[in-house]
Amino acid sequence: MSSPSFHLRQEIKVIRLLYTNNGIAVLALCSNAVHKLWKWKCSDKNPHGVSTTAVAPELWQRADGTQMINDTTDGNPEEATACNAISRNDGYTISASGGKVKLFDMKTFKTMSAFIEPPPAATFLAFHPEDNNIIIIGMDDSSIQIYNFRTDKIISKLMGHQKKITGVAFSLFMDLLVSSGADAQLCAWNIERWEKTKTTYIRPPSNCSGALVGDTMVHFDYDGKHLLVVNESQLAIYDGKLECLRSWAPRDALSAPISSAVYSSDGLLVYAGFYNGAIGIFEAESLRLQSRIASSAYIPASISGGGGSVYPMVVAAHPFKAYQFAVGMSDGAVYVLEPLDTDAEGGSSGSSPSEQGPDDDISSDGEGNQQ
Repeated sequence: MSSPSFHLRQEIKVIRLLYTNNGIAVLALCSNAVHKLWKWKCSDKNPHGVSTTAVAPELWQRADGTQMINDTTDGNPEEATACNAISRNDGYTISASGGKVKLFDMKTFKTMSAFIEPPPAATFLAFHPEDNNIIIIGMDDSSIQIYNFRTDKIISKLMGHQKKITGVAFSLFMDLLVSSGADAQLCAWNIERWEKTKTTYIRPPSNCSGALVGDTMVHFDYDGKHLLVVNESQLAIYDGKLECLRSWAPRDALSAPISSAVYSSDGLLVYAGFYNGAIGIFEAESLRLQSRIASSAYIPASISGGGGSVYPMVVAAHPFKAYQFAVGMSDGAVYVLEPLDTDAEGGSSGSSPSEQGPDDDISSDGEGNQQ
């Protein structure tokens, strides 16, 4: 298994981690409200500039020192809920770390706009999958604001949760938006009329006597037919009617709480990180554990043996290479893993994005430095 890594400064956690839609860069939002962008460049070892574990990507920095930094409200971004999203053409990212929502140009790193002054603060962000001008903003007051960036207006405000919003996922197949909240509820919304169609409480696992622990995240598979619901206590697969089809709770070799999980790009696998540093790979259809990756298999011994727990805070799946995923760690490291790769050029039954953005080359205006 290959696992190139790139480190941020120690004590800075990776809170959010996203691949760009064209699959050639990784964007991290860190606990200090700063973004870091790594990009695979064309080289002798990587002539097509694709994301690969054979070559480490480069950290892209502007020559003028410009950085993508979020606003914070109390001077302590560690305590804020960080969230971000990338536009379909990879040109922009929206992001927040407790302060205003910011729109950054991914090429120049410049702040293009700042909006939605807290309180309430944004806790989850998403672009509408069919219109980059429509931004979905989950708030810490339990509302979801549908914001039109072009007109600078809130076009709808969705009310259905009792606590902060922790996740949002779209299914164009079913014209649905599903939201999750700290109230352990799932809400389904019709995206044509922005009306709530169903609400359900997440069923805790049978071995859990108390309330669900940790934030709940939601992810639709690539065709929008099944919903992955993730919290510390369990992985669960739901259908479009918000009926739970199957679930899995930590046990045996993977007994630590779940820290993050996502579908692979083809929807056949689920990649999950755990608070003890392990990673589990599950068959999505059955949630049967396919393989377990011990922390010692990808975290260098100098780090794992240094005392303290280092674990994946966030897992991100490559947008069309089903065998590749990345993990952002509690110590600021990012690892790119290809544990199931049998063909360096293939291995994915998923398709590339229908609308890819231009291959923005920041090197013409900045300097790419590898860390």
